[in-house]
Amino acid sequence: MSQPRYPLRINVGFLISQPIGASRDIHFDFPSLSLSPDFETSDFSGVVRINRTPQGLLFEGNFGAKKEEQCVRCLTNFWLPLHVEFDELYAFSERTVSESELILPEDANVNLEPLVRECLLLEVPISPVCKPDCKGLCSECGADWNLALCEHVAKGEEVGK
Repeated sequence: MSQPRYPLRINVGFLISQPIGASRDIHFDFPSLSLSPDFETSDFSGVVRINRTPQGLLFEGNFGAKKEEQCVRCLTNFWLPLHVEFDELYAFSERTVSESELILPEDANVNLEPLVRECLLLEVPISPVCKPDCKGLCSECGADWNLALCEHVAKGEEVGK
């Protein structure tokens, strides 16, 4: 099954003419999702609740995904779980715009991909670690101390530094 061209684009035209307080939940579930240009995820799922307000449409998002990362201690690849929540107002006009300066497009198609990508990127740690107690590699021989200790440990190196 191929991924839709814009998997996180929503046509919200149906909600614009609804009374204030009207809302709709939209669910997303993808085994893998590429958030352009270079952010690959797996097990991507989430929900966005869209609420009609006097100023515009309030998007309340709750998303989770996994991203493949490399541990900075032992250099093994692992799947890093990510979770984000956000509230963003897409204003009807520049007069009611919020800090994020998001304005509802004229065609009422809102693409959440840039917003979700940015939120997920902010959740990726600068120094990802595969597990909190990762022991890392020996600086002398490169042995993975998570698998077995080497003879350099006895010479004074401390495991886990």
